[in-house]
Amino acid sequence: QVQLVESGGGLVQAGGSLRLSCAASGAINGFGPMAWYRQAPGKQRELAATITRDGTTTYSDSVMGRFIISRDNYRDTVDLRMNSLMPEDTAVYYCNAVARWSQQVYWGRGTQVTVSS
Repeated sequence: QVQLVESGGGLVQAGGSLRLSCAASGAINGFGPMAWYRQAPGKQRELAATITRDGTTTYSDSVMGRFIISRDNYRDTVDLRMNSLMPEDTAVYYCNAVARWSQQVYWGRGTQVTVSS
């Protein structure tokens, strides 16, 4: 059974940086699109960044220019480098990936990011 596991969350001061990582466990023949979502307290889950298998990226307006998504197709991992963090970036961050051949969608359990002012 494939599982996605996030790591790297924590508490950081405004202006600081964090790097989130997501790794897949279990048998998988690679992923197509991968993404990071986030859900702030009392708000709906929103898309933060996406990356295709060939490395094409998209970002939400709220993180554009501050966050960088990257992936390693051989290791089936996806990272999110977050710079210039603001208190409004406080959220649980979720890894998302679509299996390359079956198109099954997988989610991680999330990692908490808290940005203090």
